[in-house]
Amino acid sequence: MQTVLLINGPNLNLLGQREPETYGYQTLKSVEEALTARAASLKLTLHCRQSNHEGVLIDHVQSAGRTAAFAIINPGALTHTSIGLRDAFLAVGLPFIEVHLSNIHAREPFRQHSYLADIAAGQIMGLGPVGYRLALDAIAEKLAAAAPHSS
Repeated sequence: MQTVLLINGPNLNLLGQREPETYGYQTLKSVEEALTARAASLKLTLHCRQSNHEGVLIDHVQSAGRTAAFAIINPGALTHTSIGLRDAFLAVGLPFIEVHLSNIHAREPFRQHSYLADIAAGQIMGLGPVGYRLALDAIAEKLAAAAPHSS
């Protein structure tokens, strides 16, 4: 089975509590549980990681670059600030889809720029937690299309 890394950045551990009108009422644990079950149904293994610390997230990307086939990342506020996270993805060549619960382009001007957007395989935003599932489904399709077919 191929592995997909799910990374959630700062403050996403507070899902369901923090500004639910913007980020929704589901907890991160419930999002991870649903996504883990979905991954299993797609014959993928999902490794879930969350941290409020940029360096820890960079370590996860660097480590997963040796073992994971793809990643899903909601970098939270690091979207708009972290060149280090961007450089980690580039350094290990780990493809990823960037996910945001809210539409960052409809928010404050400082939230409208992503340091990851131009190197991401795709972006999904503004759809709440369903965005994670859509990213996982897209990854499953990409991995299946890239797999060698036997005759």
